[in-house]
Amino acid sequence: MYISRHMTTDPLTVHPSMLLPEARALLNDYHFRHLPVVDEHGVLVGMLTDRDLRSAYPSSVLSDSESRLVYERVEKTEVSEIMSPDCVSLTPDSTLDDALFMFDRDQMGAMPVVEDGQVVGIFSIRDLTAAYKLSFGVGEKGAVLIGLEDDGSKTIMTRIVTFLEKEEIPFSRVLRIRSKTDGDGIYLRINTFKIAAVLALLEDNGFTVKRFT
Repeated sequence: MYISRHMTTDPLTVHPSMLLPEARALLNDYHFRHLPVVDEHGVLVGMLTDRDLRSAYPSSVLSDSESRLVYERVEKTEVSEIMSPDCVSLTPDSTLDDALFMFDRDQMGAMPVVEDGQVVGIFSIRDLTAAYKLSFGVGEKGAVLIGLEDDGSKTIMTRIVTFLEKEEIPFSRVLRIRSKTDGDGIYLRINTFKIAAVLALLEDNGFTVKRFT
C-alpha cells in the first residue's frame, strides 16, 4: 500500500525558466494536467498545472486587440511566474492513506514524489483510484462484495474467517466498517460465481446478510 508501487516513475518535468507556450505544448502533447518544476539539479521548486496555464492565457471575453496583448506577454512569461512554489509532495514510502488525506485536504489532482530532494515520480487521483481498486479486489474475476451485519462481538471477524475457510469459500478481503448512516457491517470480497448459495450458507450458519433498500 505504498506510493512507490503505484506512482508514475521518471515523470516529465520542466525548468522554471521554460516559457509558457512550450510548457503548454508539453501538457497538450502528452495529455498531462500537472508538471513538476525542478531546478538544474532536479530539485523540486514548484508545480505547474493546466489550470495555471488557462489562467495565464487570454479570456474569450477579451477583444482581439486585448487578446493579442495578453498573448504577447504570455509568450515571454516563464513558468516560475505562474507555478505554485509551495506544493506538497509525497515520498516513495508514503502510503495510499497519506495520499488520500492530502488529496482531500488540499483539493489537488496530483502530487510529485520526492526522494533525497529529487523528483522520482508523480502520483495522481487516477493512480489513487487504480491503487485502491487493486487493493480491494474490484473487478477481479468472479469477485463479489457481500455485507454482513456486525453484532458487535469481539470474535465475529474470527468466526467469519473460520467459517469461510472451513467451507472452502474463496475470499480475498474482510473489512469491518463503522457507519452511522448504514450501520456497522462486515464486508467480504468473495470469489465465486455461486453467490446465491454462499449467501444461503452464511445465513444458515447464523450470519445476517445486510440488505439495502
